[in-house]
Amino acid sequence: MSRIFSGIQPSGELHIGNYLGAIKNWVALQQQHTGAIFCVVDYHAITGNYDPAVLRQRRWDMARSLFAAGLDPERASVFVQSDVPEHTELSWIFTTFTPLGDLERQTQFKDKSGTMESIPAGLLMYPVLQAADILLYRADAVPVGEDQVQHLELSRDIARKWNARFGEDFFPEPKPLLTPTRRILGLDGKAKMSKSLGNTIGLLESDEEIWQKLRPAVTDPNRVRKTDPGNPEVCNIFQLHKAFSPAETVADVDTQCRSAGWGCIDCKKVLHANMVAELTPIRTRAQQLAEEPARVLDALASGASTARGIAQETMREVKTRMGLDPVRQG
Repeated sequence: MSRIFSGIQPSGELHIGNYLGAIKNWVALQQQHTGAIFCVVDYHAITGNYDPAVLRQRRWDMARSLFAAGLDPERASVFVQSDVPEHTELSWIFTTFTPLGDLERQTQFKDKSGTMESIPAGLLMYPVLQAADILLYRADAVPVGEDQVQHLELSRDIARKWNARFGEDFFPEPKPLLTPTRRILGLDGKAKMSKSLGNTIGLLESDEEIWQKLRPAVTDPNRVRKTDPGNPEVCNIFQLHKAFSPAETVADVDTQCRSAGWGCIDCKKVLHANMVAELTPIRTRAQQLAEEPARVLDALASGASTARGIAQETMREVKTRMGLDPVRQG
C-alpha cells in the first residue's frame, strides 16, 4: 500500500474551492491508504508579509475545518508543519544540489515574482521545501491539483538526483493523484476561487449566506432570458452541481438547461439545497470542535508525534548516507 502526503496552507477556514479541489478527495483517500499524512504547511505561509496573530488564528481555523470536513485522526496523521523541524532540515540539504535555473523556471515563482520589487528568497525556495515535505515521509503518491504538477515534477527530479548520488531507490519518485473534481472557477466566472478575490463560499457559512453569494453567481452568458436554451458545459454553476448534486440531479439539470425548462435561478435553488445538505454536517462538527478545542489539539499532537517518528528515521538514514551522522573517532 502506497503512502500519500499532501499539505495545505493555513488560510483560515476552508472554502468550497479548497474543499472540492483537495480536502474532499483527502477524506476519500484516507479510507484507501493506511497511514495517510496531511499537513498544515505554515512555513509556506511566511514567504511574504504576515501578522503573527493572524497566522496563529488561521492555523487553528484550518485545523478545525479539516477535522470538521472529515479527516479522521484514527485513519490519517494530521499535523502542523512547524511542529516537525525535520522539514526545514531536509529542505536545506535539498537546496545544496537543486539548480537555480530549475527554481527560476517554476511557473508560480515567475507569476508572483513578476509583481514584486524585492523578491524574498523563500519564494524561490518554496518548491524545495515542498519537495522536502513530501520526501521526508518517503511518500510515493501526492494528491494535487493540476497547478501543482510542476512542483511535484521538481520533487521527483530531486529524488532522482539524491538517489543517484547517495543511495539508489531510497526516496520514491512521488506520483500525482489528481483530484477527480475539475478545476472550478470562482462565482465571478473569471478566476480561481479565492478568499482574497471574494469569489467563493466559506465551508462554514450559513444557509442564507450561501444563497446570498450563489444567487448573483455568473452562469451561461447566452442565457439572457429564461426562455434562452443554454449549454451547461460552459456554466460554472453546472460544474458545482457535478460536485454537490446526485448524478440523477446533474442529468436533470443538463436537460432543463438545454431545453430552457428551468431558469438560472431555478438551477441555483436546486444547487443550494444540495450544498446545504452536504455542508450542514460539516458546519455542525466545526461548532462542536470549537466548543471542545482539546479534541483538535490532541489530534494535531498525535499526528505530529507520528510524523516526527517517520521524519527522524528518514533523517538518520539521510545523514548516514551523506556523511552527516554523529562524529566518531577515525
